[in-house]
Amino acid sequence: MGISFHLTDRPSQDVSGVLVHSFSGFMDAGSAAKLAVEHLLETCETRLIGEFDPDDILDYRARRPKMSYDTDHFTDVEMPTVQVHEATDLQGSKFLILSGPEPDYRWGAFTDAVLDLVEELGVELSVGLIGIPWPAPHTRPVGVTFHATKPDLIAGHASTLGELEIPGHIAALLEYRLGEEGHDAMGLAVQVPHYLVQFEYPRAAIALLRGLAGATGLQLSTDELEDAASTADDEIGRQTDGSDEFAPLLSALETQYDESLSGTEADPTQSAIPDADQIGAQVERFLSEMDSHRPDGSA
Repeated sequence: MGISFHLTDRPSQDVSGVLVHSFSGFMDAGSAAKLAVEHLLETCETRLIGEFDPDDILDYRARRPKMSYDTDHFTDVEMPTVQVHEATDLQGSKFLILSGPEPDYRWGAFTDAVLDLVEELGVELSVGLIGIPWPAPHTRPVGVTFHATKPDLIAGHASTLGELEIPGHIAALLEYRLGEEGHDAMGLAVQVPHYLVQFEYPRAAIALLRGLAGATGLQLSTDELEDAASTADDEIGRQTDGSDEFAPLLSALETQYDESLSGTEADPTQSAIPDADQIGAQVERFLSEMDSHRPDGSA
């Protein structure tokens, strides 16, 4: 039995072949993808064109619906759901956004349903947005890791990661399944400083949106996020500048970042700086810890 998807409106005939997808709840360090998608939905002209039946894919005890109460009766309920919106960029190009909580159930059926949508709606490129922890300093530009079903989709973007085994997430599975079926798909993973993963980090959302624009040709504004990013940067600086314990870590991370750009090797007499294998190990460890704290009622 398939997943129920309600197509409430047809997309415009001139919609581009780009589908952006993001699923909250697991793979989103710094709430980067969540902030990026919320920004798109708030600043672009959008309209809802369809949604999945949440009864088929979500555990309400893990993400309980928000209910409103007034005096002596309930007035409203906000059910979590995965939706598809049509959005319009700054130059009038239309694209699709698939977003909502990561499904708790029936991943196979869900990815099959998305594959059907991709084919029905004429999607030519699917792009997933996630945030991952990274041993990087907040005092340097935020990096983005690109991956895709075909090397030519990410030409010019080198990755320092080698072979990893990580807990699965729906964005990765969807990219993998799309590739199996011959569809072009890619993912953007913004590198959030590992000490900021539990906090909203607008600077990472801006990096995601700029990466998305560069990969797709969409014209996307980030102006509204800049104020939030500046405020967050000031708060991070206030919290870290006065910490004697944090200073050596920040210095080591800055040295690592600067040497990676210059191509020089670290001075072994200085603070130990993780290499690519150690970075990968840190990412794997973090993801394993995140997987053990999923909101399934067992944590």
